[in-house]
Amino acid sequence: MSEIAHIAAQLFRRAAGRQRLIVAIAGPPGSGKSTLAEALHDALVAGGQSAAVVAMDGFHFDDSVLRARGQHDRKGAPETFDVAGFEHLLGRLRAREADVAVPVFDRSIEIARAGGAIVGAEARIVLVEGNYLLLDEEPWRRLGPMIDVSIFLDVPRDELERRLIRRWLELGHSPDEARAKALSNDIPNAQRVLEKRRPADIVI
Repeated sequence: MSEIAHIAAQLFRRAAGRQRLIVAIAGPPGSGKSTLAEALHDALVAGGQSAAVVAMDGFHFDDSVLRARGQHDRKGAPETFDVAGFEHLLGRLRAREADVAVPVFDRSIEIARAGGAIVGAEARIVLVEGNYLLLDEEPWRRLGPMIDVSIFLDVPRDELERRLIRRWLELGHSPDEARAKALSNDIPNAQRVLEKRRPADIVI
C-alpha cells in the first residue's frame, strides 16, 4: 500500500460516525502541502468518500495592506495572514454550513480571489493545508480545537531551499533574485514552522 493510500485509509477510519472530519496538512513553505492535499483528495474520492481541499493562502493580507503596515518584504510570515478570518472559516466548515465560500490565492498575480471556491455541506472530509496550522504561537494555536487530524510534512532545510528557489525561478525571477527571495523570507518562515510546531498525528 502506498503512503497516500495508507493515510487515506486512516482518514476513512477517523471519519467513521462523523458528519465531517477536518484534516490539517501543515509544513514549511515548499514542503509539498498542496501536492499532498490534492493526492489525498483524489484517493478519498476514488474510495467513494466526499472531500474538499481548502488552502490557508487565501487569507494573505493584500499587498496594499502589507505595504501600509511595513510588512511587504515579509509576505508569507505568520503576521501577514488574516488569522481571525481563517478561524471563522474553520468554524463554518465544522458547522457544515451549506456552500461555504473560500478565498483562493492566485500566486501568478499575488492576489487572493474572494469566493474563489465553494465547500458544500456534502464534503465529509475537508483537507485544510497551510504553513502555520500547527504553529505553537498565538493566535495560531487557537486553531487547534477545530482540527480533528493533523499531518505534518517534515522536509530537510536543503531540500526546502532548492524547491523554494525553483519556485521563484518558475515565476520569472533571475537566479540571483530567486535565491535572495528564498533566503531572505521563505527560509526564515520555514525555520519558524519547523522549530515552533505542535505535535502532529501523522508526520511525513
